[in-house]
Amino acid sequence: MKDGDKIVQPINALVDCFEAVRFPIVFTRDWHPKNHCSFRSQGGVWPAHAVRNTPGARFQPGLRVPKNATIISKAEAKDFEAYSGFEGTDLKTRLKKMGVRDLYITGLATDYCVKNTTIDAVKGGFRVFVVTDCVKGVNLRRTDSATAFRSMVGAGAGTTTSQRLLRSLGGRVAVSSSS
Repeated sequence: MKDGDKIVQPINALVDCFEAVRFPIVFTRDWHPKNHCSFRSQGGVWPAHAVRNTPGARFQPGLRVPKNATIISKAEAKDFEAYSGFEGTDLKTRLKKMGVRDLYITGLATDYCVKNTTIDAVKGGFRVFVVTDCVKGVNLRRTDSATAFRSMVGAGAGTTTSQRLLRSLGGRVAVSSSS
């Protein structure tokens, strides 16, 4: 994804801050079998990506993933697509057990995983904010990310920036970095 690496530094700043104040940190990731339904070779729309246990499934180089972070794998079944970190996972249950009320969403891609995770988080009863300088879209169409933001805000999510968040942290929070 073009310029996807540009969001790593501000995400790392949030991870460092959240870790320092002992807030829970959660990363989501695609964890596809090699014959996943979303792949072009299987009739899907995407090139093969995030195939479990391969270098392509690793988090972005340079992204700081603390040892105590929760990792949620999604889209693990070959016939089940999951753009949201909540689809087919126990993410909601885990967050509730951690006492999380507020979510700050970061990662890739604004117009797919970020959008769907955000909307599902709102539906799940969380107060949700998308960190605008910590997301990046695929933008198959030039306006896809803008459309995704309208959908997320329309569903009840707020937006913030990493700098604003770092200045005003309070309450229990988590970061979800969709891939």
